[in-house]
Amino acid sequence: MAIQYLKHGRSAEASSQDAAKVRDVVTAILADVASRGDTAVAELSAKFDNWSPERFRLSEGEIASCVRTLTSGQLDDIKFAQAQVRNFAQAQRESIRDVEIETLPGVVLGHRNMPVDSVACYVPGGKFPLVASAHMGVVTAKVAGVPRIITASPPVGGKPNPAVVAAMHLGGADEIYTFGGVQAIAAMALGTQTIDPVAMVVGPGNAYVAEAKRQLFGRIGIDLIAGPSETLVIADDSVDAELCATDLLGQAEHGFNTPAVLLTNSMQLAKDTIAEVERLLEILPTANTAGVSWRDYGEVIVADTLEEMVAVADRIASEHVQVMTRDPDYFLQNMKNYGALFLGARTNVAYGDKVIGTNHTLPTGKAARYTGGLWVGKFIKTCTYQKVLTDEASALIGSYCSRLCAIEGMIAHGEQANIRVRRFGNRDVPYGTAVPA
Repeated sequence: MAIQYLKHGRSAEASSQDAAKVRDVVTAILADVASRGDTAVAELSAKFDNWSPERFRLSEGEIASCVRTLTSGQLDDIKFAQAQVRNFAQAQRESIRDVEIETLPGVVLGHRNMPVDSVACYVPGGKFPLVASAHMGVVTAKVAGVPRIITASPPVGGKPNPAVVAAMHLGGADEIYTFGGVQAIAAMALGTQTIDPVAMVVGPGNAYVAEAKRQLFGRIGIDLIAGPSETLVIADDSVDAELCATDLLGQAEHGFNTPAVLLTNSMQLAKDTIAEVERLLEILPTANTAGVSWRDYGEVIVADTLEEMVAVADRIASEHVQVMTRDPDYFLQNMKNYGALFLGARTNVAYGDKVIGTNHTLPTGKAARYTGGLWVGKFIKTCTYQKVLTDEASALIGSYCSRLCAIEGMIAHGEQANIRVRRFGNRDVPYGTAVPA
């Protein structure tokens, strides 16, 4: 049986046209903030968020007030989630080791792992204030040892969202700002009259936030392009349509442009899941959002073999991949392109999004072909060093370096080697010539 599509999402051409519109808007906003700083940020915040505070940075009193708004149970839940993220990030950090090795007698090479100086962690808040994104950015950066961590999230209902602020604070943020969108990314990345710029910006966001990070990359570091959420459910007839439909809609409610894809080798499950999605949309409170994503971006694909399913899944390169088959480890062993795998019917993407401990800031838009998600290592710079400890070692390396520079015609480079061969090897090497073999 050939691979069959029972349902298609938007065409690549239509998606490309959407992206072009986003690029133009983002370019203009970045230029405005770069030129006018705080004034531009204030005007854009009033325009897009109807938010015009005296200052965007929250005071200690305002932060404490937000924390007091939450119940002890809510605070305990936030602390539990952060403990899971912290535990896994700490295990990842301990896997990153400094290296020093003597590669030749008297030649020592090594690398050191150092945190970046400053990071901005963005927490989306458009349709939903994503409290968990505070854990994923702030807690992970803290474990990495970043000295300055600032955070930003847009206002919700005309004020800072207390749960988001509490999560930022409990996670260890040094500065907390209430503003959002491209103007927030630009202010933190480029700096303004009142905000010192950072070395790196991380965190998920909508298409505009993702494009802002893409355009700023190079001037600052980023974690990855983490735009609108994506999910791929891989299933066989060992599970039912209700489980598949629930997991598809669980991500489709993120926004109006969330790809939710079912990939199965069961035609009956494919048909039943389409029907079940429609049934659930009749009762789902967020159906106005999830239904649009399903209509415009939902796909149902039927393959024949497991090999075909892996090939299709790797081509899609989805952010989230939920595997509910008789042998989910087959996909762990054979898939190469994914943001995160959720293996077996007992787990699901929401666990990863909110609490289980792996990071939910993951690659979208097929970026999983070349990068994984946010983790403690994203905040670490691995920088090399070299030491030559003996005259003999310097003369030996210098001789090879001299001849290799001559091959390239880089005479001044060669002289860096030659002068050391003369001094440490006591060899008479005429200026501008290579050391004889």
